[in-house]
Amino acid sequence: MIKLEPRRRTFLFLQGLASDFFSRLGAQLAARGHGVLRVNLNAGDRMFWRLPGALNYRGTAQDWPAYVAELMAERQVTDLVLFGDCRPLHRAAIDAAAGQHVAVHVIEEGYLRPDWVTVELGGVNGHSSLPRDPAWYRETAAALPEIEEIPAIPSSFRRRAREDLVYNISAMALAFLHPHYQTHRPWHPLVEYAGWAGRLLRQSGGRRRAARTVQRLVAGADYFLFPLQLDCDSQIRLHSSFSGMRGAIETVLASFAAAAPAHAMLAIKEHPLDNGLVNWRRFTLAVAERLGVLDRLVYLEDGDIARLVRDARGVVTVNSTSGTLALASGVPVVTLGTAIYDIQGLTFQGELSEFWTAPVAPDAALYEAFRKVLVQRCLVRGGFFSEQGLGMLVEGAVARMEAVTPAPALSRSPVATAAAAHATGYQMDPAVAAPARQ
Repeated sequence: MIKLEPRRRTFLFLQGLASDFFSRLGAQLAARGHGVLRVNLNAGDRMFWRLPGALNYRGTAQDWPAYVAELMAERQVTDLVLFGDCRPLHRAAIDAAAGQHVAVHVIEEGYLRPDWVTVELGGVNGHSSLPRDPAWYRETAAALPEIEEIPAIPSSFRRRAREDLVYNISAMALAFLHPHYQTHRPWHPLVEYAGWAGRLLRQSGGRRRAARTVQRLVAGADYFLFPLQLDCDSQIRLHSSFSGMRGAIETVLASFAAAAPAHAMLAIKEHPLDNGLVNWRRFTLAVAERLGVLDRLVYLEDGDIARLVRDARGVVTVNSTSGTLALASGVPVVTLGTAIYDIQGLTFQGELSEFWTAPVAPDAALYEAFRKVLVQRCLVRGGFFSEQGLGMLVEGAVARMEAVTPAPALSRSPVATAAAAHATGYQMDPAVAAPARQ
């Protein structure tokens, strides 16, 4: 059988994670004969793009939608590649892509962690085109191979921190090169770094306290777990009814106080990448005291999330990927936001007040079907912060992107969500299955 070479495409890259991934992915696509473009939005972007011919946007946010739409048309862009689909400049680019039938490849940290990265067509999380129909997952997964289990992929937190510093210091020091750029994050990088410094100083005490508390919990306490998410995360601010984690904490604690069994405990765990600018421990304990459940609350700055999940009676989350960790362990989960895994048979479908007294374990067979579909449709093995992880990720992402082929152009108006815009306009080669080693 003659293997046809992939049709030449033109990939436009926007902002990525502070990592070499986009540069290496672009180089590999170029080596395979595709056109590769890049628009740098700040000087940090420049530091992590090593290919020639990048464009440096110096205009305003108001002028950006027209600029990126014209660029796509002039350069005959077929594919848009970006990290996260909620940044304002990315949303404008996605809308422009929808109007020109350009495929959108959204990169995110994986729905399943660790060792996976999301590379999804159209949109991720609340913008994903994946259905919520359990029967569809069972039927689709029946034709898919088993997922190959491989050793854990290394990832260096030190490398992540170093590359984040390089990115943000470059963006600040050379801000004059992009005078109108505004970050999508709510805090200035220096403010965040000050928060991190304070958290690191407190870390040793928090770890010792957490280790003792975790040991006590898993030794026999009847507890529910509520893992916190990042306050600035678009998952919270755009894919839930909460404007931040304060509202989520107040809602969960109020429900726990009113409806949970008197003997039950609630463990709240801080996110490992929280910047420390908000003292979540102090805030949470104050709310618990006001509601009269301070003696039934455990707050953890640190701790093994897998162990905490495994021994919990149930997990409450807005839409954290900790939910998939709980589902994999057979632990009941209830979500308070829009989560890709919020499917009947997997998560609790009743009210939070009912969950405390009657949590329902997930259907193990349905979770395995869901996992198979995720891996085949939108996950690639690898990671951003090790050479081994990057090598696997680039290889898998190239295969995933080349498997996407345009369908006949359809007459449709641009819409805000990329999932709706591209689900009917582009298709993935069904022969491409990610469970094979990548």
